Amino acid sequence: MAEYVLDHRLDGERSRLALMSRLLDPMHRRHLEHLGVTPGDRTLEVGCGNGSISAWLAERVAPDGLAVADDLDLSLVDVRAPNLELRQADIVSGPIDAGTFDLVTARAVLHHVADANAAVRNLVASMAPGGAILLIEPDFLPVNIAEPPVVREFWNGWLAWSRDAGIDYHIGRTLAPRLAALGLEEVAGTAETAVYRGGSDWATYWVDTVTELQDKLIGSGRVDQPSIEAFLAHCKDPEWWTQTIAFTAVHGRAPRG
Repeated sequence: MAEYVLDHRLDGERSRLALMSRLLDPMHRRHLEHLGVTPGDRTLEVGCGNGSISAWLAERVAPDGLAVADDLDLSLVDVRAPNLELRQADIVSGPIDAGTFDLVTARAVLHHVADANAAVRNLVASMAPGGAILLIEPDFLPVNIAEPPVVREFWNGWLAWSRDAGIDYHIGRTLAPRLAALGLEEVAGTAETAVYRGGSDWATYWVDTVTELQDKLIGSGRVDQPSIEAFLAHCKDPEWWTQTIAFTAVHGRAPRG
């Protein structure tokens, strides 16, 4: 797996991850509840970030179950529970405890990895027979019609930079066929996008993210300073409404054998 574009050691990364958790955890928990998490289950979250979802899973599988939280960098995990186990591993390199987990999940991980096919294959290999998997990844389709044009221009530069950096911000639409190709059953999913205004939590998330990445964006030659400044100004304007990401959540189940 490539190093994170937003390094965990950056000054604002802890607060940015906390904001991401507030924005995305409710959707993530809703899909997990639909799949079913019960006491005694073994669960695996890959790319656990600050550990908020893994801590929630640990509560659901207690007292006899186990929640494993895996990440390349565990320095920002600030949750602990008796049945929460932290692992530092790269899912591209191989499965984790192959064939043993009743539930496997990963959110906003696959668009960063160098070999998404290997990562998905290893996630699936970590599942127990009959186990469930939930993958949540972005699809930046909505930015194609972002308004006004200066905002759309910023997003075009962002997507060009991300392609150069090996980041796939359209991977969400590929999740279902990837899981189906690996023989999973009951593959299905949904995509949802937040509608938000300048000054909102989502807008603040993008202000924080773009500010942290500003030097890399400008250095890439794909985005210039005026474009960044125009985008950030809209993010602070409560009269501006927009959408950015279609978060695609796809689930499937391993055959029982």
